[in-house]
Amino acid sequence: MRTHTLFTRTAVLVAASLLGAAGCAGPESESGGDGAATAPRTVRPVAGCGADSWTDPAELAPDRKAARCDKGAPAAQPLAKRRKITVATGTLSAEYVAPLQVAVAKGEFAKEGLDVELKVLPTPDALPLLAKGDVDAQWAAPEAAVMNGINGGFDIKWVAGNFSPDPTSKSGLWVRLKDGESADHVEMAGRKLGTMIGKGSVIAYPMDTSLKKHGGGLDRISFQQLGSADVLTALQNGGVDSAWLLDPIWRKVDGDTKYAFLGGQPVGEPLGGLLFGPTLLNKDPDAGVAFLRAYIRTVNTYFAGDYKSDPAFVAELAKLMKTDEATLRSTPSMRMDWEIRKGTTDRLQEAYADSGVSKGTPVPESKAVDRAMYSEAVGHKL
Repeated sequence: MRTHTLFTRTAVLVAASLLGAAGCAGPESESGGDGAATAPRTVRPVAGCGADSWTDPAELAPDRKAARCDKGAPAAQPLAKRRKITVATGTLSAEYVAPLQVAVAKGEFAKEGLDVELKVLPTPDALPLLAKGDVDAQWAAPEAAVMNGINGGFDIKWVAGNFSPDPTSKSGLWVRLKDGESADHVEMAGRKLGTMIGKGSVIAYPMDTSLKKHGGGLDRISFQQLGSADVLTALQNGGVDSAWLLDPIWRKVDGDTKYAFLGGQPVGEPLGGLLFGPTLLNKDPDAGVAFLRAYIRTVNTYFAGDYKSDPAFVAELAKLMKTDEATLRSTPSMRMDWEIRKGTTDRLQEAYADSGVSKGTPVPESKAVDRAMYSEAVGHKL
């Protein structure tokens, strides 16, 4: 109960800080989930981005192929005047941030006339700055605090996805089996789960799904929030009897019959990516489209398939991420994916409600998601 209270109190405090800054935010964007960010914009065909550069947002099949253009596409369209763009991110060492780092290192943003700075800031600290325009974008996710902020008047939208896991990845919910239990039969109700991620994170959605398959649910377990280095240790020494293990930590228990993997992030459904504030949504949408064009081109050029099959590129990534190559190679390549699936924010908010960190009327997708900019970048008319 103490942990549940801590999560709830944290969510309330974050929401309060967001709402306090809402008065400083720009006017509410008029765009819908598939609408233009400002006035209707002209969308033209883009060389190298054909039918495969867009997938139906309602398609949720695990084997869905991520949208792709040709290598090097969409080509840069330099802005008439250079812009500086500040992007907040919670970390620079996680693999899902690598496309942004590669885009900076390879000059993809510079080709568009953008000077991009990646600034490490925790999500609660960055959100008010994004709403006020003090930072231009955030590499994060539509977490509970984000949705609460939008409900309070923040002009923030999720404008591009980041990744979904490889089908062979086992990053997710692991449990230490009791006598007589197996991966197909585990009773999760009443268990203690160790995680470095709180109930207000997007991970609440796949976590809730996995728990409910085994008699649990976010409202039927207790949480112990731990540091990244302590989650596995707590699972192994009995401090907790289940844990959410990230890449590549799950490798430490994979194959050990004392543990079972119960599920992770849905394959084919990104749960995070780019959030834009009022500057790129309304004041300077040309720069917003240019940013997305560079990001998408980076994915198509460097992350289109199994990028870890290239030893030279793995070495380059390891240097950018400040990690060792062996660690990077120990997990499969992520499926980098700039698109946003239909209904993801609805499913996320259901999990937030189940966990007690989000209350009030759910934010409709049209108020939280804008696919117009990435569709324009690949030449797709909505």
